[in-house]
Amino acid sequence: MHSIIVVPGPGMVPVDRFHLAPGQILRFGRAAAADGAPGLGIPHSGVSRFAGEIGATGTYWTLSNLSRTSTYVVENPEGAGEHIKVAPGRLTAPVPFEFARIVLPAGSELLSLDVWAPRHDYADRDAPTGPDTPGGPGDESTLLAFPLDRSSRYFLVLAALCEPRLRGEPHALPPTVDQVVERLRPLWPSANRAAVQWNIDYLAVKLRLKPAPDAVTSGPRLVGKKDALASLALRFDLVREDDLALLAPGTAR
Repeated sequence: MHSIIVVPGPGMVPVDRFHLAPGQILRFGRAAAADGAPGLGIPHSGVSRFAGEIGATGTYWTLSNLSRTSTYVVENPEGAGEHIKVAPGRLTAPVPFEFARIVLPAGSELLSLDVWAPRHDYADRDAPTGPDTPGGPGDESTLLAFPLDRSSRYFLVLAALCEPRLRGEPHALPPTVDQVVERLRPLWPSANRAAVQWNIDYLAVKLRLKPAPDAVTSGPRLVGKKDALASLALRFDLVREDDLALLAPGTAR
């Protein structure tokens, strides 16, 4: 399975996402995709010919800054300003964010590209811990089939998709994107259609559903994806009734 997914920003070449397996490296920069060589081309005069490299590992990724003068910033879009800086010349700096935005200074502009790391692992919240229990020191921990970060926005979106069925409507359709936006706005004031759709797309990758074409982000395919996510989450107890406490008080939609 791929370890990370690199999502090019506007104007970058090619526009398709890169799927990197552990051990693979993606070079990016103004000449990174020249002559058909594998790489992410950023056609901007303010970006170095070979500006950096993104490396995939098992559950995290690294960033090498090959620029001589520019510091790169890696932002956590879900954090309250959480970010790390990668200084010029720094090699294989580990990035801990499950999804992140690399911000590159380019003259008077700031360019960005996204990196998803859907293989981030999380501890089994129901597993006992301690020196004499499975998962304790000296024992191999259980690898979850569907590792989810319950503090993330994508988990809030997943909980909102499952909410009608968890509240006693087993055959209910999942809420629309607009309804999810309104449901989460008390917790997430900047929520909008694009952000919710982005999280749905990410969940489909993380939970290993067969993704729809990248160009399709609305309409029947999106409805089908939402229903598939809710069905999978409820079938495997990825979202439970007690998880609804994470949502702001209100009437289920």
